[in-house]
Amino acid sequence: MDNYEAFKEKVLKLTQIDLSCYKERQMRRRIDSLIAKAGIKTYDEYVDSLKNNQEILDEFLGYLTINVSEFYRNPEQWELMQTEVLPYLFKKFGKRLKIWSAACSTGDEPYTLVMVLSKFIPIDQIEIIATDIDKQILEKAQLGMYDEKSLRGLPKEFKDKYFTKVGTRSYQVSEEIKKHVKFQQHNLLKDSYPTNLDMIVCRNVMIYFTEEAKQVMYKKFNDSLKKEGILFVGSTEQIIAPAKYNFSTYQSFFYLKE
Repeated sequence: MDNYEAFKEKVLKLTQIDLSCYKERQMRRRIDSLIAKAGIKTYDEYVDSLKNNQEILDEFLGYLTINVSEFYRNPEQWELMQTEVLPYLFKKFGKRLKIWSAACSTGDEPYTLVMVLSKFIPIDQIEIIATDIDKQILEKAQLGMYDEKSLRGLPKEFKDKYFTKVGTRSYQVSEEIKKHVKFQQHNLLKDSYPTNLDMIVCRNVMIYFTEEAKQVMYKKFNDSLKKEGILFVGSTEQIIAPAKYNFSTYQSFFYLKE
C-alpha cells in the first residue's frame, strides 16, 4: 500500500482526526493491520469502508479513542472551584491566570479547566500548561478523541458546546478548546517545574508515589506557586500536615500557599 499522506488527509476530512499527531511508524503499522483484518488491500478502499461501514469506522475510532479518562471527575470539587476558588484567584491575581495541569494524562483535566474558565473570562485569555511523563498519552490528549463514557459526568452545557460526536461511541473536543492547552512532556520527579503559577492542578497521581517523593513534590509545588496561589489535589490525596510544606487548607482538596 502507498499514498499514506493522502490517506491521512482523507481521514482528517472524514473524522477530524489528525493522524500526524501520532508517530507514523507505529500508527501506520497498526492501521495496516486493521486494513488487513478487514480484508482490504488499499488505503482508498479503507476510506470507502470507513464512510460506509459503521462497524469498521467504530473499530478504527476505538483504536484512537481514549477510554480511561473522565471529564469533571468529582463534580462537587469542580463546582467548588467555580463558586469559591476561581473568584478568589481572579480577585487576587486578575483574569489572566497562569495554571498548570500536572500529570495531565489523557487531557480531560486541562480541557475541563478551559471549559470552566470560559464561563468567567473570554476564551482567548486562557492558556493551560499541561504536562505528563508519557509521550504517547500526550499524543492521545492532543488528539482529543474520547469515549462517550468519559463524558458521563460532564455538564450538558459543555458537552453540547464543545464536543462533536464521531461514529456511535466517540466524541471529539473542539479546536476552540484544544488550542488553549499547551502540552509538554515532563517528569515530576526529575524536571524543573514551571514558575510564578496562580494555580496547580495535580489530581489522582500522587497516590502512586512514595511518601518521600510526595514530600519533595509538595515542596516543589509550593515553590512554583505565587504567594497565596492554590494547589488542587485529588479526592484521595489530602495533604497531611500541610503547614509542613508552607500550605494551609483553603477548602477540601484546595491548598493555599502561605
